[in-house]
Amino acid sequence: MKDKSFKAIDFFCGAGGMTSGFRKAGVEVLAGIDIDHQCKETYEFNHPNSKFIEADIKKLKYSELEKFVSIRKMDDQMIFIGCSPCQYFSTIKTNKSKSIESKNLLNDFQRFVKHYLPGFVVIENVPGIVTSPESPLKDFVNFLKKKNYKVSMDILRLEKFGIPQTRRRFLLVASRVDYNISLPTENVNTINTVREFIHPKKGFPILKAGYRDESPNLHTVAGLSEVNLKRLSKTIKNGGDRMSYVNDVKLAVPCQYKKPKTFHDTYGRMRWDSPAPTITTKFFSISNGRFAHPTQNRALSLREGARLQTFDLSYRFIGSSIGCIARQIGNAVPPLFAMQIAKQIMNKD
Repeated sequence: MKDKSFKAIDFFCGAGGMTSGFRKAGVEVLAGIDIDHQCKETYEFNHPNSKFIEADIKKLKYSELEKFVSIRKMDDQMIFIGCSPCQYFSTIKTNKSKSIESKNLLNDFQRFVKHYLPGFVVIENVPGIVTSPESPLKDFVNFLKKKNYKVSMDILRLEKFGIPQTRRRFLLVASRVDYNISLPTENVNTINTVREFIHPKKGFPILKAGYRDESPNLHTVAGLSEVNLKRLSKTIKNGGDRMSYVNDVKLAVPCQYKKPKTFHDTYGRMRWDSPAPTITTKFFSISNGRFAHPTQNRALSLREGARLQTFDLSYRFIGSSIGCIARQIGNAVPPLFAMQIAKQIMNKD
């Protein structure tokens, strides 16, 4: 499919991770669609040539979509990207009742694929969408095959694609015009580390917990309580965890006191020379995982989280709070991975 002009619509676009990567690969992203208005400013600022459509995909009509973008059926160079919210199928323990409405969003995406039959379809999601008995994935794949799409899919480890995280994701790429379609190829020689992305020598400042950066650099850090500052001061630099104070009744979290075999990552530090853990929507909080800075007594800054997600330093995030922006960052598909997906579709080296 070389030398073709590809275009895409990014369903569930969020802050624009997929859009960013596809645009870097040379794909014209016509629009991003999302129900979350908090992503609108971020998406529009960074992608002024892509239309942000704030809409509920369950209610969005084809005629309404066509008012925003020029789209036709059976377009061989059209790519539909569907990275639906994945909390319901995540292995992270959360209240599933809050995400139950998102469980069948893949079916809603399928409605658009069925109507327009684009040349290519991309799905990225959590591995749980494969294993959950409630997942609509099997039916979706069967639908694609009945429509003569060649389907390639697997669960991938993103650290093998240059993403500086131990992040496992499900990826599906399908085409009805290219029967040689395949997933991007991993490169085990490109294991990137925390040091390569957010070390002070890379221009990241030394910060204190609670620092607020009002500039677009967004080196903003969540505050810490006195006891959490004491915990971090005791935690061994570069990869240490709560074992440093597990037997200290004043510092140990009560439910973890003298319990060395559980929850090693909470309150833990990242390691300079390893990939980061999966950057979640809570990466700004040390109590939600191994999100403490390798050497400084604080959690990651918003910009550090964004860099570990492989967003450019110039990518602007706009939101009303630390939590709002962290959610945009943590929910995004890493742009570097998205670019590799797009290049694979375009058959570009």
